[in-house]
Amino acid sequence: MKLQMEMSAAGSPGTGRHQHSVKRRRWGGLRQQWKLLGLFEIDQQHEFYSLTCMMKEGLSAAIQNTSNSAATDFTMQTFAGPVFSSLRGSLGMTEQEYEQSLCSDSCYLQFISNSKSKADFFLTNDKRFFLKTQNKREIKFLLSNLKIYMEHLRRYPHSLLVKFLGVHRIKVPHRRKKYFIVMQSVFYPDDRINARYDIKGCEVSRWTEPAPEGSQIIVVLKDLNFEEQRITLDRQRPWLLRQVEVDTHFLRRLNVLDYSLLLAHQPLQNDERHQSLSFATLIVRTKKSVNPGSSPVQAGAAAVPGEVPQDDSILLLSEWDGRCLKSAQAREASSSSTLHTCPEAAGPGSDATELPDFRAQNRRLLPNLKNPLHVIDGPEQRYFIGIIDIFTVYSFKKRLEHLWKRLRHPGRSFSTVSPQKYCVRLCQWVQDHTK
Repeated sequence: MKLQMEMSAAGSPGTGRHQHSVKRRRWGGLRQQWKLLGLFEIDQQHEFYSLTCMMKEGLSAAIQNTSNSAATDFTMQTFAGPVFSSLRGSLGMTEQEYEQSLCSDSCYLQFISNSKSKADFFLTNDKRFFLKTQNKREIKFLLSNLKIYMEHLRRYPHSLLVKFLGVHRIKVPHRRKKYFIVMQSVFYPDDRINARYDIKGCEVSRWTEPAPEGSQIIVVLKDLNFEEQRITLDRQRPWLLRQVEVDTHFLRRLNVLDYSLLLAHQPLQNDERHQSLSFATLIVRTKKSVNPGSSPVQAGAAAVPGEVPQDDSILLLSEWDGRCLKSAQAREASSSSTLHTCPEAAGPGSDATELPDFRAQNRRLLPNLKNPLHVIDGPEQRYFIGIIDIFTVYSFKKRLEHLWKRLRHPGRSFSTVSPQKYCVRLCQWVQDHTK
């Protein structure tokens, strides 16, 4: 077993600590050389190889609802497992594909960014899921607000908030407990992405030196790098403005700040432009938009956000009645991309007023992709958009930091402001930089 071999090779606790220290110094030097940027494979020589092996083994046991082997030297605890399992199902994700991505034989990737966070970031080899270490306070904050987070996703199924898919803790004897979360990557699939941004709506410390032309290093740029650019969405713009407003107001209720709007773009290919309006594609996209998940709510598991019960067959699209599809196709070509109900599909004796209010839920016609909730197509570009890093509470310490930054940066905008101001400012940034 890789895990046992790695831990056995560590020898005695003293030797293990020495080797760990040497590895950290070696990687510290490499980080300076690489300027803390890029994606690197976590092979057997990597300082985090042992940790990621434990993550894989523990996750596999958690997904299969078994305990990790008694022969291992660690235990892993999963928090709110049924809730996150239901959320994964509502996103149209099977447990098998979740396990295949997280627990494959391929090495994880370490993402070394220009973030000030002390967290460690890992990506599955297919780049579909992020694993991020968190401190105990952040985990407690997430779990204590998990109910209203899930309620928000049920109320707004097409929310841009990051999708948390699991919360776990690894415990190794004589070592500090390691907490980590699993998230869906906003930038998936990233094969053709040509620019990535982390937006906070302010200017202090919001410039990053771009990677040299032709470099393979992944650099996440910031607000000032995006100046003079625009997100061109045309008819999808009203949906985006509304959803950013809804999601940031939710975060304001949680009294948090310093979250980021992740943004990336890539050019649309010719076939992608024309496919979006094809008759067959509209069928698939409409079904995905109305009922993206496959796990029934009635099964007794934790409630699933965005799911419409299967016996509520009075949806936007009826397979036996093409009238709604023609209506949807006409709307796709019109000025609004928000979904509406279709009373014609209800059939005799049905009450269309019982339908979910798609306009109130701010649903849109989702693309037929594996990551549809974070992908928005404009006329020429495909955009990846999501809101992440939602753990920073406006505490007394943050209030003092706000006062200090006001003195240090008079007349300039910075990230440490009240949740109310942060929310309004980010919404204004999106309004100013979209068309």
